[in-house]
Amino acid sequence: MRKLPVTALRPGQIFTEPVYIQDNNLFVPAGIPVKKKDIDRLIKWGIDTVLTDGVAVSDAPSGTKDTLDTKSAPKGTEAKQNTSISLISLPSVMDNAPSYRTYTDLINKLGALFQNITDGLSVESRSIDGIAGRLLQAVREHRDQIVGYILGGEVANYPLAKSSVNTAILSTLIAMELRMPNHKILQVTTGALLHDIGMLKLPKDIVEKKGGLSETELSRIQAHPLYAYKMICKELLYPEEVGVIALQHHERWDGEGYPRRLAGEAIDLGARIVSVADAFEAMVCEKPYRNSMIGYQAMKNLLSDNARRFDPEVLKAFIKTMGIYPIGSIVLLNTGAIARVIEGHSDAPLRPKIRILVDEFGNAFNNDDGEIINLLQEKSMFIARAIDPKELTRGHE
Repeated sequence: MRKLPVTALRPGQIFTEPVYIQDNNLFVPAGIPVKKKDIDRLIKWGIDTVLTDGVAVSDAPSGTKDTLDTKSAPKGTEAKQNTSISLISLPSVMDNAPSYRTYTDLINKLGALFQNITDGLSVESRSIDGIAGRLLQAVREHRDQIVGYILGGEVANYPLAKSSVNTAILSTLIAMELRMPNHKILQVTTGALLHDIGMLKLPKDIVEKKGGLSETELSRIQAHPLYAYKMICKELLYPEEVGVIALQHHERWDGEGYPRRLAGEAIDLGARIVSVADAFEAMVCEKPYRNSMIGYQAMKNLLSDNARRFDPEVLKAFIKTMGIYPIGSIVLLNTGAIARVIEGHSDAPLRPKIRILVDEFGNAFNNDDGEIINLLQEKSMFIARAIDPKELTRGHE
């Protein structure tokens, strides 16, 4: 391979062969335009050269970022048409699958209950029990689809309820992976659904504030686990085992959390589970104060925790059940094709089962028409990197 100075790279360049960073780490596949932010990242990392057997054949045409161009694509990868990546969408959502209707219904029902609490109306625990039971059943019957909706679902209403349902789904999966008894799993599911209920006691302008919080505002935010515990045990009349999950879900493994600075196994196991699930959900779902993070990057952040915030065994169970590329992730393959992760392999987290969304020739597939490939069996194919769907649709809307 020949060396190419990073200073020679330009945004939009297309190479006839893959371009690599040192140690054979893929920088950009053949036929895919180079991005400015990727060049900036190389400069930031202090990387001076990249390696390739190919040549830059041309720049990507204006307005076709992240698509293959028929004039500039390498021989053998001619696109039948310049296919907009904005066609990427969650197939099961578009089909309004029963599992997605269940997912949205759970959010709407929990959101309505939260609204009743905000309005000072009475809410009975059996209504929440019904939601917890349905969620648990949905996770058991439609695990992969339900998990996929966390990254790909498009529910605009009831953001707190959506966050709570997502956290409950993930918490349930962790509890199952840890082989907890069924009644304990249900307690974790219920506690996860209610873990942030104390936020309903806080002023909306503080909860949705986009800028930094004052010390007083931060103190009020950090009081929400206490509010949640009281609401769960005193108003909804749940047992201590459920309330303590909400009370302790912001405690840290190293003892630097709140409200009581508990450490290690002094923290309830259910709370330790919800802590991991809540952190992942917060990273991948949009909040008023920041943009969402792709699932792969969120998993990398969790992996770098080093027993500071999370119980290492709980984190290990989460990674085993979710994989490095969580279900619903959009990924770029070494062939230049773009795919969605539809199923993970706990023993091979880097080689999940995928569905092709845009093939190496630029052909896009709607709904469930794309080929399903098990990367555990297709040894010649691998994931080059994860892709943020927003990054791909920018400029095509």
